[in-house]
Amino acid sequence: MLPSFLFLEAPPIVGVLAQRKGLDNPGRLVSSAKSWLSYAGVDRNAAILPVTAPEGVNKISPVEASSQYLRYLREAWNEKRPDAPFETHQVLVTVPASFDAVARDLTLKAAEQAGYDKVVLLEEPQAAFYAWIAHNPDWRDQVTVGDLILVIDIGGGTTDFALISVEEEAGQVSLRRIAVGDHILLGGDNIDAALAHHVAENLPKLDGTQFHALYQHCRLAKERLLAEDNQESQLPIVILGRGTSVVGKSLKSTLARADIVRILTDGFLPAVSIDEEPDEQPTTLTEFGLPYASDPAITRHLAHFLHRQSATPTHVLFNGGVFRAPLVRDRIMEILNHWFPRPITPLVSGDLMRSVAHGAAYYGLARQGEGVRVRGGIPRSYYIGIESVAPAVPGRRPPLKALTVVPFGMEEGTGYTFPDRTSVLSVGKRAQFRFFQSTERTQDAPGSLIEEIDSTMEELAPIEAMLSNEVNENVLVTLESLVTETGTLELWFVARDGRRWKLEFNVRPKKVRAK
Repeated sequence: MLPSFLFLEAPPIVGVLAQRKGLDNPGRLVSSAKSWLSYAGVDRNAAILPVTAPEGVNKISPVEASSQYLRYLREAWNEKRPDAPFETHQVLVTVPASFDAVARDLTLKAAEQAGYDKVVLLEEPQAAFYAWIAHNPDWRDQVTVGDLILVIDIGGGTTDFALISVEEEAGQVSLRRIAVGDHILLGGDNIDAALAHHVAENLPKLDGTQFHALYQHCRLAKERLLAEDNQESQLPIVILGRGTSVVGKSLKSTLARADIVRILTDGFLPAVSIDEEPDEQPTTLTEFGLPYASDPAITRHLAHFLHRQSATPTHVLFNGGVFRAPLVRDRIMEILNHWFPRPITPLVSGDLMRSVAHGAAYYGLARQGEGVRVRGGIPRSYYIGIESVAPAVPGRRPPLKALTVVPFGMEEGTGYTFPDRTSVLSVGKRAQFRFFQSTERTQDAPGSLIEEIDSTMEELAPIEAMLSNEVNENVLVTLESLVTETGTLELWFVARDGRRWKLEFNVRPKKVRAK
C-alpha cells in the first residue's frame, strides 16, 4: 500500500508525502523504479533518476531507489513492532514474473542494501494465486485436473500475464506455472494519462506541473466514478492556475463516467481477434526513458500472449488495483468468452490491492510445509551461444548455435551438468559471450543444442569478461548451471584438470563478473 514514489530531499521522502511534494516539484520525484530495475538498456547501478531532474539535483540509481522503499518498510515495521524486530523474520519480496535474472539479482542487492536478510523472491502473479488458495479452502472443488488458469495482473505501470495448470502428481492435485508474458510497461497510469489529456482539451494550455496535478485529480475521479457503489455520472476537476491568486486562477472542468467508459473500451480494452498482435510503432529517435508499450490495447497484448502459447484457459484470476472497477473485469470476461467456445470461469479472491502480500505470506508458510506450493521455477529459458568450427570467410562469422543452460521452469536450488558438451574456452584474456533468452521455448531440454537461432529467442547484450588464468590459453571445458535458492543464476566452466571459472550475471547490461 506504499506508493512507489521517492522525493529527493535530505533525507529522501518516501510514499504518499513524496507523491504530493512531487506535484509542485516533479524534477525531484522518482517513480517507476521497478520498471527501471528491469530495463536492460541502461546501467541500473548508475545515478539516472529522476530522468527530468534539473541541474543541481543529485540523481540516484534504480537500485538505490528500490532500496529506499525497502528500507522505509523495515524501519516502519521496527517502529511499530519493536517486540518482533524485522530482522528476525523470513522476508519475501515479490517481483514481476517477467523479471529476468539480472533484475532479480538487482532486487536482492537492493534488499541487502536496505538491511534485509534471508530474502526469498516470489513472482507477483504466483503470489496472487496463492492468495486465492488462502481465501478459498475449497479450491480443489473449484478447479480440476486439466484446467488452465490465466492470471492477469494490471498494476499502475505494468501488465503481467501468467498461466498455471492443474495437474495430477502421485495421485494428488498439483499446480504448475507453465508460462509468463513479457514485461509490458502499460497499466493504470496510462489510463489516468489518457483521461488527463481528455480533460485538458477543454482547458487553457497547461504547464508540466499543472498537467501532473490534473493527472492525479483524474486518477482519483476515475477510481470514484468506477467504484462498485458509485451513483454519480460526473465529477468536477479543479486545478490551480498560474499566478498568486489561488481562487481567481483556478481552472475548472469535469470528468464524466461515460467518457471514462469510452476511453477504456475503445482505447485500452477494444474488441480484437485472438490472432492479433500489438501494433509496433516504427523505430525513431526518442528521448531517454523507459521502453513503454507503443500499443495501449491491453486486450491485444493478452491475445498475443495466449495465441503465442496456444493456450485455452478455463479460469481467470484478476489482480491489481485496475480490477477494482467491475467495468474492467466484465470487459475482459466478455472478450475472453468471445475468443473461446467454452465459458471461462472467474476465480474470486480477496482484496485486490493486498492479494500479492497475502499470497506471499501464504507462500512463506507453504515453504515450511503449511500450505500448497505452485511449482514454477525460472520463467524463461536461457542459452549460451557457441560458435561452429568453420573455415574463415571474409565478412562472415562462423554460424552460431545455442546451448540450453537453464531450461524453462528450472527450480530454485537445482543445477545441471553437461558432461557430453565439450567446448573450447579462451582464458587469461578478455572473452566475449553471447546469451539468449526465451519465454516461448518451454520444452527445450537442458543441454540441448539449438542448431538455428530463431525469432523466439531474444539475444541479450554481448557479455565481456576476463577469465583469470596465469597464461593465455585455450582450455577444453564443460558447463554447469545453477539456480540458487534466491532465484539468481550461475554458470560455471569446468576444465578437465578441475579448474573452474564462474560467470555471474552482473548489473551492467553488457558485462558479467568472472571469477
